[in-house]
Amino acid sequence: MRHDLLNDALLMLGNADRQGQGKVALAPTSRLIGEVLRIFKEHQYISEFTYVANGRGGRFDIALSRRINACGVIKPRLSVRGRMLERYEARFLPAQDFGLLILSTNQGVMAHSRARELKIGGKLLAYVY
Repeated sequence: MRHDLLNDALLMLGNADRQGQGKVALAPTSRLIGEVLRIFKEHQYISEFTYVANGRGGRFDIALSRRINACGVIKPRLSVRGRMLERYEARFLPAQDFGLLILSTNQGVMAHSRARELKIGGKLLAYVY
């Protein structure tokens, strides 16, 4: 039984990229996983993804671009203010301006750079570099 779908999805993405696979299918899915994949695509960590409805929660078919060094969820989901993002960048990312922190804010799921521009905080969900 799966308890954290986002964690399972990111583990599958990281493992598939490390093994050199070109495509991976993630199932079951959620809207949160779709939003995280959208951010990955915007920042070229994956090439493309499509949602396929199969009557049992659906699945995402993802084409990898071989740019993921590491990715994972941040547990517990820490609350962070906009001006405190640099502390968490230093904690979870290997270097400044290298990689992404993904936040859930009151304006939707977004990367930490966008949250810094808008000067808003939220809950840390995941990282990728």
